[in-house]
Amino acid sequence: MKTIRLALAAAFAIAAQIPLAHAGDEPQLQGLALCQDSWFDWKDDEARMARFGGFFNSFFEHSKQGDAFAPKSPLRVLGRAVTQVYPQSVGMAVGFSVALDADLAQARSSVEKQLGKPMVCSTSESVTACELKLGPKKTVVLMTAQNGLAKTSLLGCYYFYQQ
Repeated sequence: MKTIRLALAAAFAIAAQIPLAHAGDEPQLQGLALCQDSWFDWKDDEARMARFGGFFNSFFEHSKQGDAFAPKSPLRVLGRAVTQVYPQSVGMAVGFSVALDADLAQARSSVEKQLGKPMVCSTSESVTACELKLGPKKTVVLMTAQNGLAKTSLLGCYYFYQQ
């Protein structure tokens, strides 16, 4: 988990720089970020991937910050503004994640309420990370920089990640 925390700390620093106005929740993004839906499970379904690709291309554009994508218009997940999306990986993690305009306490409360289970959290190298394993290849991860005090959090469903 130490390796991924370092990679995600850099992503937080970038994501925290991008302000975004609020709009209605986007259930497709929320489902992917909370492991309630999974592109990993349906990646070989060409029709479904094409539909998702159309949705994604309609709502996002490639960000100037590496592998991230920025919303073309305001989007929300769990009632919080989405500032960036990482559709396949962040650092050593493979999955789907969104950067939210929410501190750790706000984001954690929303995730736990939505999933009905508590997350386990720890802090290392100034990054606070919480996780909830939902299956053999599905772990919901929530991370925030500055020892959990940053105003932006990264929420994602990871299928494989280096711990």
